[in-house]
Amino acid sequence: MSHRTPTDILVLHAVRVLGYAETARVAARFAVPAEIAAEHLLDAQARGWVSHSAFAGDSGWSLTETGKMQGERLLAAELDRCGTRAVVERVHRDFLPHNVTVADACTAWQLAEIGIGEDTVTIGETITRLASAAHALAELEARLVAEMDRFAGYHLRFAYALERAGTDPAWITATDRDSCHRVWFELHEDLIASLGLVR
Repeated sequence: MSHRTPTDILVLHAVRVLGYAETARVAARFAVPAEIAAEHLLDAQARGWVSHSAFAGDSGWSLTETGKMQGERLLAAELDRCGTRAVVERVHRDFLPHNVTVADACTAWQLAEIGIGEDTVTIGETITRLASAAHALAELEARLVAEMDRFAGYHLRFAYALERAGTDPAWITATDRDSCHRVWFELHEDLIASLGLVR
């Protein structure tokens, strides 16, 4: 049976993988009820693990350095307690070549969109490159979810963005939605946070 991460850890981890987000988005990331997520966020704020900021009508939560270290300690203890560290380490190792593919494809597309560089990259070529990563992601996620259910959903979100990109290329790299780049970035952050690594 796949391990379920405690809610307080999920909320703190959601802030880590999202980078900066309002309470509703933090709650939605791991399907935690909004009122419970808000309680955990306030508790984490009192402990100095997260901070809340607002500017020009926008507001959200972000991790403090202390919160980042605490989150990594909690995730490391969870991996060791459940005996899943080796699985996550192997998935991370197998993830890295595909990470290069996705990073290169997204960068090439961004440069093509603004007309920088000599190579011309089409939307079709970009989608084909990302589709190979999507295929690999399905297998990587299945290995993770067999051990810990908090890793579920990346493939579905990435595949949805890739499908939408065929008619709206913003779904490749946009930051205002669950684009291919954003979903992939979150998975990378999830893996390195779990293993206490750096990018």
